[in-house]
Amino acid sequence: MDLTEMTFDGARPFDGYGPGFFRVGGEVVEGAIVLHPGGMARWEGYADMTALTRLADVVDFVLVGTGAEITHVPADLRQAVENAGLGFEVMNTPAACRTYNVLVGEGRRVAAAVLSVERS
Repeated sequence: MDLTEMTFDGARPFDGYGPGFFRVGGEVVEGAIVLHPGGMARWEGYADMTALTRLADVVDFVLVGTGAEITHVPADLRQAVENAGLGFEVMNTPAACRTYNVLVGEGRRVAAAVLSVERS
C-alpha cells in the first residue's frame, strides 16, 4: 500500500476531537467552530446562519457536523446557506472532520461548521 502525506497549503486541519473540544492545527478549542482554509471562528450553532453565509466569498461548500450522530438541521439554515450560493452537506461531526481534511488536502474551497460531540 502506498501512503501519501497530505499537505494543506496553509490551511489548518482537524487533528482530532473529543467530548466538547476540537484540536485544530495543534490548538485545542472548546465548543462548536467553523473552520475554513482562511481561518477559524466560534460557531453559535444552527441559529448562527451569518457565520456560514458570510463565507460565500471564501468557500464553495459547507459541511455541517451535527455532533456524534447525524441529525436534521433546521430548514432555514439550509435555505440561507444555499441562497448564499454555497453547497451544503450534513453529516455527523467525525465524518465532517475527516471529509474537511480530505477536501482541503485536495485544495478544495470548503468550510466545516461542526458541533462538538457530547461529553459522556
